[in-house]
Amino acid sequence: MNELPVLIELQAVHDNLRVIERDLSAFPPDLASLDAEIKILTRKADEVAKGLVGTRGLLATLSVELVSAQKAEDQARETVKGATQKAQYTLAIRDLDERQRQKAAVARPVKEAEHRIEALERQQGEIAARLGEAQKQFDELKGIFLAEHENQVAGQIQLQSRRLELEKSLDATYLRKFGQLLQQRNGRAVVGVDNGACGGCRTRLRTPFVAQLREAGSLFCESCQRILYDPARQ
Repeated sequence: MNELPVLIELQAVHDNLRVIERDLSAFPPDLASLDAEIKILTRKADEVAKGLVGTRGLLATLSVELVSAQKAEDQARETVKGATQKAQYTLAIRDLDERQRQKAAVARPVKEAEHRIEALERQQGEIAARLGEAQKQFDELKGIFLAEHENQVAGQIQLQSRRLELEKSLDATYLRKFGQLLQQRNGRAVVGVDNGACGGCRTRLRTPFVAQLREAGSLFCESCQRILYDPARQ
């Protein structure tokens, strides 16, 4: 595999980036507390936003029903006004009473939906205000934190740049396979043989497979499918 040296270096770059990213995400207590609060507030904001969308949709449906119920009541009222006989008038009054009950039955959930929307909008505003404050405090403290880890930040930038260079030099097929293995194998796509075992899954390698690996330079592990190579040949 001609791409093996590039893949080995690319794996090393990813390993180093993971170490730096882990260190840079290990916030001190005050920063960690703000980070946790921001995540909680963001989740709440999403929940409130979804609640608003759902309730507004319900209100729109109920409003259509209310308009229809109001028209039915108005028609029933006109019928009452136009009644000229006692029996006709009595039936019209009964129909009007029924239409009024139907409208009231729709009007109640309309009011409830309107109140619910008002409450959610207030909650949304409160969350947004606190989220803005927390984010501002977090950004200020994180700026100080990153300044204290200037060397790691610089190293991260250099490694990210090198990663892009290596990725551009790889054939698309190998790059895609490498990316898939990173996701599927906990960030370790390329590993060396370690005392006759796969350096990733620790599976003992068969003697014929080891011989084939020494000849080929690299193979896919029979167990975990990682890109496996013999460090002695590098």
